[in-house]
Amino acid sequence: MEPPSRPCSAPALRLHALDSEDLSLLSAHLQDALVRVGDIAFIPDKRRFAMVGSRFDWAAELDGRLERCRCGLHFEGVQRVRCQRVARDQPDAILELLAVTFEPDAEPPSGVIRLYFAGGASIALEVECVEAQLCDMGPRWKVAARPIHDFSGELDEDARRGP
Repeated sequence: MEPPSRPCSAPALRLHALDSEDLSLLSAHLQDALVRVGDIAFIPDKRRFAMVGSRFDWAAELDGRLERCRCGLHFEGVQRVRCQRVARDQPDAILELLAVTFEPDAEPPSGVIRLYFAGGASIALEVECVEAQLCDMGPRWKVAARPIHDFSGELDEDARRGP
């Protein structure tokens, strides 16, 4: 997952999410991000969940450029993390992020943020409220192709339910 040596120049993305609408925008920018399991961390004493990945730049793709960049994503006010089908004992395993959603509790602003990955893996974050930040880090690099999606199948029941 190391970037080739041909960096591209584009403005770095820096987004904050404070509600479900903001989180939907973050999710769109993160679609198809590649994340090493070892680059995912929950820091309970700071109530922070963080990860680093390589996101495909869908905005650049609209201009005909195929690029990826390293990015950091973190959530604040995280009370509990539950993982499903995430091989935490395999830190070099790669997950492909498909979507990030928010389900409010009966008493908002608390709720559950879910990160859905290809293959049915998911991570559920029980949060006090939506508070997230996405930041691009370092140079971009060209890639040979855009991510391909297989729409022939459906999510299995476990993936639909979430963790």
